Amino acid sequence: MRNSYFKAVYWIFICLFMLTGCSGNDSVKEEIIVEDEKVKLEEEKAEEPEKDTEDFAQDVLAEPKTVNVDWSEYFDGVNGAAVIYNASEKQYTIYNNELALTRRSPCSTFKIISSLAALENGIFRSEDSTRTWSGEIFWNEDWNKDIDFSEAFRVSCVWYFREVVDDIGKEIMQKELDKLQYGNCDISDWQGELNTNNGNRALTGFWIESSLEISPKEQTEVMERIFGRNSVYSKKTQDELKQVMLVPEQNETALSLYGKTGMGKQNGVVVDAWFTGFAEGTDEKIYFCVYLGRTDDKNVTSSFAKEIAIQLVADYFSNDN
Repeated sequence: MRNSYFKAVYWIFICLFMLTGCSGNDSVKEEIIVEDEKVKLEEEKAEEPEKDTEDFAQDVLAEPKTVNVDWSEYFDGVNGAAVIYNASEKQYTIYNNELALTRRSPCSTFKIISSLAALENGIFRSEDSTRTWSGEIFWNEDWNKDIDFSEAFRVSCVWYFREVVDDIGKEIMQKELDKLQYGNCDISDWQGELNTNNGNRALTGFWIESSLEISPKEQTEVMERIFGRNSVYSKKTQDELKQVMLVPEQNETALSLYGKTGMGKQNGVVVDAWFTGFAEGTDEKIYFCVYLGRTDDKNVTSSFAKEIAIQLVADYFSNDN
């Protein structure tokens, strides 16, 4: 009896051991399989996507390159600077680096910004934007009439944009300039009383030889913030701005060029002349600014700045392709 009892216990023990052992092996195998799958997934995740993310991050954080060039042949002896910024290549091409970094009054190039602020904040709609002429006779005959936004931008009507700026108001204007990082962002001389060249307050403001200043390089950066792929401004606003900024001379080419002139005087002498904007080719977009400073023995005008910019941009795209 006792032997039979021990034999039964012995065989039960063996069976339990075998079952436990088998179960343990299966568990180990399952753990190994699961662990293998985890390793495979981690290896797959570690391959191409992670490299792309790393490259993208490095590209975003990379400082833009600056290439200094001699474009003096375009300027015919006039003291000036030029900047072209290629955002896709993250590269500035600069002529006369010192002047390109010097802040000056933006003059009528600021009409891009006052138009932007007015359109984006609903100050007026481009299709319903006519303002009534006061009857005052101005030196520019094109200003002596009722005028709408599109024509006012084209003929650079100062009294029209003086009214627009007042309608925008100091609070909204300051907010927009801070958002754009527009030069020194200084609108403290709201009425333009620092401008001793003109005492008519319908034709003065903080953007005309007054408190607000910006450099040619900063002008290109602002254009990119408005019209670049990371712009915070609505497509409608951008499209309406592009419509008034389009340079007609480029209509027959594959290159679309957009910009605005600006010019300021001190004691009757032109001390600032600008043309700034951007250009679109078939595959790329660039941002540019041409600035001309006081040059006593030369005829300094915004029209000449525009001519230089058109030729520079055309040559840039030609050499790039």
